[in-house]
Amino acid sequence: MQTVRVGLLGLGQIGSGVYSILTRKVRELEAQCGVRFEIKKVAVKNPGKKRSVKLPRKLLTANAFAVVRDPEVDVVVELIGGVREARLYVKEALRRGKHVVTANKALLAEYGDEIFELACQRKCWVQFEASVGGGIPVIKALREGLVANRIDSIHSIINGTSNYILTRMSENQMDFKEALAQAQAKGYAEADPRLDIEGIDAQHKLAILLRFAFGGRVKFDQIDCEGISRIRSEDIAFAEEFGYRIKLLAIAKRSDDGIEARVQPTLLPKEHILASVNGSFNAVLLRGDEVGDVLLYGRGAGSRPTASAVVSDLVDIAKRGSGRFADAALMMRAVRSSLKIKSTSSILSRYYLRFHVTDRPGVLSQISKILGDHAISISDCVQKIRSEGSVVPLIVLTHAAHESDVRDAIRLIDRLKSIRGKSQVIRIESGAA
Repeated sequence: MQTVRVGLLGLGQIGSGVYSILTRKVRELEAQCGVRFEIKKVAVKNPGKKRSVKLPRKLLTANAFAVVRDPEVDVVVELIGGVREARLYVKEALRRGKHVVTANKALLAEYGDEIFELACQRKCWVQFEASVGGGIPVIKALREGLVANRIDSIHSIINGTSNYILTRMSENQMDFKEALAQAQAKGYAEADPRLDIEGIDAQHKLAILLRFAFGGRVKFDQIDCEGISRIRSEDIAFAEEFGYRIKLLAIAKRSDDGIEARVQPTLLPKEHILASVNGSFNAVLLRGDEVGDVLLYGRGAGSRPTASAVVSDLVDIAKRGSGRFADAALMMRAVRSSLKIKSTSSILSRYYLRFHVTDRPGVLSQISKILGDHAISISDCVQKIRSEGSVVPLIVLTHAAHESDVRDAIRLIDRLKSIRGKSQVIRIESGAA
């Protein structure tokens, strides 16, 4: 029976979940995988703190370097979050020839180049299934199950907090602030929810997916990112009226002139398979040239689903072992030449535009003229009638137009005397799936 000695960094929700699985399911893991996991050390900020799992006091240390430098530790599991300290511990573990498992998407999105390169130099594994999609095995699918495919596109819902908020806004007619407060009350959103609602968490995750779907380096700040904080209940209602639902999507598409990569609120047709992904659930829709569409769906966060992915990574490392590092080509996909990310201004898309206008004659013709001058054709238009002179919403759906033209037109429209407030711009994805 093979024994793998594990050092844990962090014993929060995910770390406690990992500890619980490894200690509760010893026999199951031995029977299914032929591996026995032994937890040697656990680094925590406060060893005296009361915890949800009971473990021997001798395992605990406040010194994370005592874990990564311990010669009896084979694999370091980094679950402390953040970037600065995690980067130090992960690199030190790799320098000492230890394999690493991490759920840290920000770390890999921002410093993946140096971490993957160091791992290859030291002939160590870095496993990170839990960093994207929680318990959904999307990394394993890209690295193994879909290896015969050229991945042509990714359409994904990979932030459960934003998806929960948009679901509540849609199903319960809540405004954004009310839905956010409910998400915080249920523990789906942090007290400071900026990483989730501004799309940054999804941006980090998409940067990781891009490496393994398209095979190359990518800087996460090359990915255009827009969150959901400007989505209003009226946008949800108008989208429904036109037959759409609004989702925060992380999108990547391959084309001859580069890769389109963006995180953005998006109008999806109600019949699209991702339009029915609700609550805190995640889903990743991959399109391969051989297999066609593949949907991976499940809990994108939470201690148990994420801990499940971490344990899966530990089993993978145990099975591969140091002697099979010829498989490192899988990891080298992440550090090849840089991917060419297309400029957002070149993207061609349909658009949902919402203006708040003074209800008086000639307003629509002014807006239509500016759009027409920028080669933007209107497909649908709705204006709610109130008393003349009042401020009303005017909704315009466009045919396909270039992002740069739309942005230039909106800048001019927002200067009109009849416009009140900043206009809303949301892209529309029409592809059936």
